[in-house]
Amino acid sequence: MKINFFICKDFEKKRKRKLSLKNYHQKSDIKYWQLDHNLYFEISQIFISFLRLMQYRFSPAMDSLQSSAIREILKNTADPAVIPFAAGNPSQEAFPTQMIREISDELFATDPIGVLQYNITEGYIPLRDSLKAWLKEDHCFDEEKDEVIVTSWAQQGIELACKVLCGSGDTIVCESPSFVGSLNAFKSYQVNLVGVETDEEGIDVEKLEKVMQTHTVKVMYLIPNFQNPTGKTMTLARRKAVYDLAVKYQCIILEDNPYGDLRFQGENIPSIKTFDTEGVVLYMRSFSKILAPGLRVGYVSGPKEILAKMVICKQVSDVHSTIWAQRVCHQFLKKVEKSEYLSKLRTLYGRKYRLMAESIEKYFPAEIQVTHPEGGLFLRVTLPDHIDMLEFCKKAINEAKVAVVPWNAFLISDQEECHSFRMNYSTPTDEQIVQGCERLGNLMKNW
Repeated sequence: MKINFFICKDFEKKRKRKLSLKNYHQKSDIKYWQLDHNLYFEISQIFISFLRLMQYRFSPAMDSLQSSAIREILKNTADPAVIPFAAGNPSQEAFPTQMIREISDELFATDPIGVLQYNITEGYIPLRDSLKAWLKEDHCFDEEKDEVIVTSWAQQGIELACKVLCGSGDTIVCESPSFVGSLNAFKSYQVNLVGVETDEEGIDVEKLEKVMQTHTVKVMYLIPNFQNPTGKTMTLARRKAVYDLAVKYQCIILEDNPYGDLRFQGENIPSIKTFDTEGVVLYMRSFSKILAPGLRVGYVSGPKEILAKMVICKQVSDVHSTIWAQRVCHQFLKKVEKSEYLSKLRTLYGRKYRLMAESIEKYFPAEIQVTHPEGGLFLRVTLPDHIDMLEFCKKAINEAKVAVVPWNAFLISDQEECHSFRMNYSTPTDEQIVQGCERLGNLMKNW
């Protein structure tokens, strides 16, 4: 190897010099050791200098991936002076910390080895049984056709589904804009990712069918409830139309529903999974928004044949999701009265949304457009054409000390022109919501 020759050539010169001096120093072991030590120190410096020239060669799949804009912006929220409208975290008021502490204490007191030992890839069986019962109530689980597996967060379910169903060059259709984490997961498999515009009722089905007529679409990725980042909810008619297209063109729907339990106004709309008589829907939820995101527990309900393949891929990925977290979730489902617990969360987020909506109305200029979600954690703000969105987002964090997410973070190509940004009302305190909206309003007015 060239590196060996390069080092050895220099080393040989120094070695001969050392040998010529060896007899002189043979009566002084200390002096000889010092010479030998210095020689090897010089050699190590040569090797370190070479390593600095190393050029790393990454997988071609990395060419299409970028660090999440949300995560990059969140780095700035470590500054306590920055108001975190960019996050997607549950409110600090929503965490049942005392319940989780009590459950954990009980688990470690009664079955510590079971909590810490390996378990099966599909997930902790009692938790899966509880999830099946819950999903049955929502008509999202067919005992004859479906199975349920536990994943290490809902996004792992999305990533595993993509790994099982898609190869390089296969087409995945999604709403445009869409959740950046899922977009990156899809891009990592070098698929052909096609975005379809949305309107007030959800994804545009006419444009969707045109894509399906011209491409062999393997997967359709949708967030029907309080979509991230728009906050919009897909209508019942649109959901049925989307399902009919999936059956007609034989593609799988990934129905991502992380926010469905957080409806604080309006009427519930059945999930697409409830129509699924043909086995074309994978339905994904998690405990992140209703219990604690740090537990990293999600789950998938879908056709047994597909989930069997996902289990094999999960074995390669992480063997199984954390058993302690799964057992906490199981005990949580056993101990809480679901409707009462979720009602408290809905009341909390409804109040925080209304406070943000009122503050926006009070402080933002009249020409600013804002969506009005019926649940979830986000809303969309659209600036007038004369305000450069990216410059606005930079000034918001650097000058106004308010972090928002630029809209192009949610697009397949971040080079697309857009004038919107996303705001979150769950993470900031009530005081921060009012202050942040006032600061953003002043920045808009002075543009």
